[in-house]
Amino acid sequence: MNKIQPKTYIEGKNTIYLPSCHSTNEMAMQIIQNDAVKEDTIVITDNQTRGKGQRGNSWETQKGKNLTFSLILQPYYVKSKDQFAINLAVSLGIFHALLPILGEKLKIKWPNDIFYDRKKIGGVLIENMLLGQQITYTVVGIGLNINQTSFNYPLASSLKSIKGRSYDRYLMLKKIDKEIDNYLVQLRDGNTASLLNEFSENLFLRNKVEKFSQDDKIFEGKIEGVNADGQLIMSTADGEKLFGLKEFKYII
Repeated sequence: MNKIQPKTYIEGKNTIYLPSCHSTNEMAMQIIQNDAVKEDTIVITDNQTRGKGQRGNSWETQKGKNLTFSLILQPYYVKSKDQFAINLAVSLGIFHALLPILGEKLKIKWPNDIFYDRKKIGGVLIENMLLGQQITYTVVGIGLNINQTSFNYPLASSLKSIKGRSYDRYLMLKKIDKEIDNYLVQLRDGNTASLLNEFSENLFLRNKVEKFSQDDKIFEGKIEGVNADGQLIMSTADGEKLFGLKEFKYII
């Protein structure tokens, strides 16, 4: 493992730079298991070969074009039953780092994808290690499309594709890390309810009647928000429904 170059070093963070690796989340887990972790550690690579996403999906990325990194956190202030709150802080941190660049078309697609209009530009995979009612460690894997312009996935996009210019990936890393830290402080200070409201207000497709599918059946619904357990609240012809992970699909 090599220390990241000085220009990409984030003050106050233990930064581990890997020129190439299969998954920064898996590397972060190995660091924890080997008792080699230091507080506020970032594992970052220029070439992630087998990145993981939600539901076992892969994360496609071109070498040296995007941001692929993992944060190792110790959120002692969050109980295991409240772990979705970490998702709120992380997603809102990324959202607010990008908002000055991308504006009002930027949204959070539940549970934690980052969308611009109807295109995916980023994703988050959060893995918690639990001990009883406590979260001992959290690994936050983040993939964000910065300068890549060609994708196999038709719904994918990037900052460069949207804005027509290249961006310094590590300046973006610093902005994202700073905003996530800000929201984690709010979480530590007990402001979960305000984070939940802000997350809900910025949800992709919120307050729009859209088509979704469940058990291969198409239905219409309107996303209203998210509850404290992380369930999506949707109004449908059959009344209000709550959805967990893998319980429905978007039709985009």
